[in-house]
Amino acid sequence: MNSPVPNLDANLAVALDALLTEQSVTRAAARLRTSPAAMSRTLARLRRVLQDPLLVRAGQAMVPTPRAEALRDEATAVVRRLEALLTPSGGIDPAVLRRTFTVQASDLVGMALAPGVLGLARRRAPGVSLRVLAEEWEAGPALREGRIDLELGAIDHVDPETRVEELVTLRMAAGVRAGHPLAEGTLTAARLAAAEHVAVSRRGRFTGPLDSALAEQGLSRRVSAVLPGHLAAMALAAAGDVVCLVPTALPDEPPSPLSDAAHALGLRLLDIPLPLPPLTIGMAWHPRHTADGAHRWLRDAVRRVLRPAHEE
Repeated sequence: MNSPVPNLDANLAVALDALLTEQSVTRAAARLRTSPAAMSRTLARLRRVLQDPLLVRAGQAMVPTPRAEALRDEATAVVRRLEALLTPSGGIDPAVLRRTFTVQASDLVGMALAPGVLGLARRRAPGVSLRVLAEEWEAGPALREGRIDLELGAIDHVDPETRVEELVTLRMAAGVRAGHPLAEGTLTAARLAAAEHVAVSRRGRFTGPLDSALAEQGLSRRVSAVLPGHLAAMALAAAGDVVCLVPTALPDEPPSPLSDAAHALGLRLLDIPLPLPPLTIGMAWHPRHTADGAHRWLRDAVRRVLRPAHEE
């Protein structure tokens, strides 16, 4: 029958290493910042556990027993392994990182994110690849179950375990093609309401904050199409006389990459003369990834791309 395993105490290994290295109770106590009396009690405990005196008097000094001599190198190695195990990670070397990250984001956020993150990866972390999924899953369970690493966008769920960081606050502008009638003259609420609109809604909704703001002025707009993504809505606006909403930077803020697609399509972005709620883009992740060095690299890359003014 196997003998029972004694209770393990990492502090005993640390004390044994100090005693065998210093060969002095007083010096070992000073090394571990404890009292000589406490170290004497620890030595007595070690003697009981190992059934060996370990250190014995030889005149004014203490010398190790043969068992202690045999244990010295092993004790030092064990303490070094414990220090490595219990020391907080100093991060990772991006150059040797091999990881595929999965993020869930709207088409517009994904289009703004992918070039920037992959550009950083090419320069600093060539082993990183990125998978962007449409907003098809409920983010809380998907984060919890590890199906996605990050949720990006307007974070509106309230799962208490989810970590959320706001990245940038934007405003909505009216996107129209060059030559659209609204691009000439002053844009008023009445002129905006009279135009034809395309709305963006994953749930197929025709109304949103702009309709509420127009209603406060006794106005309403005509939405001729509802599309599930911003890119399709922008393409429709670029090809005809419909108006789409485009997120853009607040006044005096650096340009947002979320407006790049609109500019690439040649859209004019017009200030909306109505008080619309701001759009806050954030990222959410499960707390088990908070201290992970690879995930920290991903979060920092996302900050750099979606919050251009971010500094290390």
